[in-house]
Amino acid sequence: MEILTAIKRVPETGAKIVLTEDKQDIDTSSLGFTLSPHEECAIEEGVQLVEEHGGNVTALTLGSEDATEQLRSAIAMGADDGILLESDAERGPVGTATAIAEAVADADADFDLLLFGNESADTANHQVGVRVAEELDLPCVTGIKEIDVADGSLTARREIPGGSEVYEVDLPAVVTVKEGLNEPRYPSMRAKMQARKASVAHDEPAAHEPDLELVELEVPESDDSPAEILGESPDAADEAVDVLEELEVL
Repeated sequence: MEILTAIKRVPETGAKIVLTEDKQDIDTSSLGFTLSPHEECAIEEGVQLVEEHGGNVTALTLGSEDATEQLRSAIAMGADDGILLESDAERGPVGTATAIAEAVADADADFDLLLFGNESADTANHQVGVRVAEELDLPCVTGIKEIDVADGSLTARREIPGGSEVYEVDLPAVVTVKEGLNEPRYPSMRAKMQARKASVAHDEPAAHEPDLELVELEVPESDDSPAEILGESPDAADEAVDVLEELEVL
């Protein structure tokens, strides 16, 4: 199988987010960067499928030269190679999807499966994988927690309240996956050292005029008020019910 996993360089999840003075971007001067958790699962799933069926896993990202760090992380996790679509411009989900779709169409490999995180950990647009599928006229299933590949088709399961939905699509296809699909492996020091020496292909996507204008970013308000413990025995049940009724949950 030829598998492509699309990843994104994002600020460390759980870090305190501070905006630049003009509120147009995140102040990254004191932040570390990582992969989105959903995308770590996408890489792991691609590696597991290749281990089972044979083939190749290519990690791809769009971003600045700094994003090579995340491609090398993917290679350390088991991806065979990496492609950087080098761009310093803010492209948004439409421009990002267009660049990825063009790279896939122009690639030497015919990809059987394109794996995306269901959404990125920073903007959470939920759009790129779906838009790439539309650009390439491929079937697409989203929010997936289980994948099985056999005889040129893919079976995917999505969790829903009270059960699950199961889809079967012919390959090639696009799948967006969620955290919990698998347990991403932690790369060994040897794998990390080898990934540092691995070659990463560079390409420059065509320019894209943004179709949306960013007005400003806002950091969500945080609630630092102390938690109130209602009790530690069944006697607290009545108070818990009162609170739920007050919140109109019941």
